[in-house]
Amino acid sequence: MSGTDDRPAAKQRSRPFALALPDGPEHVALLGPGDGAGLYSGLVTLQPGEECGWHSTQQHEELIICLAGSGFIKAGGTGWRLAAGRYAYNPPHTRHNVLNTGTEPMRYVYVVAPVRDHAKPEPDPGSE
Repeated sequence: MSGTDDRPAAKQRSRPFALALPDGPEHVALLGPGDGAGLYSGLVTLQPGEECGWHSTQQHEELIICLAGSGFIKAGGTGWRLAAGRYAYNPPHTRHNVLNTGTEPMRYVYVVAPVRDHAKPEPDPGSE
């Protein structure tokens, strides 16, 4: 990618768009706050021995999709091997960390979405 942001302007982001995954920095937002209706996403590159750092999903759920390299995800008191072609899911309120335990850069995409409050029923669109 050329370093320019080819995403639509903020007021046009309610429209679909498609872009190439960027090369470059260790962390780049794919969908940031305000780009979607709550969903956000990013691309992370970890060098061998690096980790993303412990953090929590809070009131969100997260999908981590490994594109290249290999590592380990620690979450919820356990852990799993993560390698190209594998993915991991973190439910809300899950403290987790991703570590590159391989010998090559590890690239992964994370996709985070807020969790709907299932205790509150959705309004019936026909009732208004």
